[in-house]
Amino acid sequence: MKAVKTFFAIAFALTIASVAKAQNYKLESPFLITKTIKANGACEMCKHRIETALKKSSAIKSALWDENSETAQVQYFKSKINPGEIEQLIAAVGHDTEKFKAPDDVYGRLPECCHYSRTN
Repeated sequence: MKAVKTFFAIAFALTIASVAKAQNYKLESPFLITKTIKANGACEMCKHRIETALKKSSAIKSALWDENSETAQVQYFKSKINPGEIEQLIAAVGHDTEKFKAPDDVYGRLPECCHYSRTN
């Protein structure tokens, strides 16, 4: 009898733990989006600048910029920010995106190694 009670107690605890874990996943995943955004840049300093600008926002969970593809992989909460706003954050620190051009004065203040080819 004691073994049966122990078995049911363990089964109950595992069920509760599984439901709790599933609840966390369901609450986060429908609101968390991953998007690849084109962001011009040229070097590791660009990578640091872009990622830092994005990670300052509490609406962005993670951001990784790839120098070879000149794209940022951004994971964000769709209820707090949209892709256009993400692109504006990137442009504000001197990096052109598909929809937003960085201000000329900000781009001009970038270190020489960070000057990428700009299209008009």
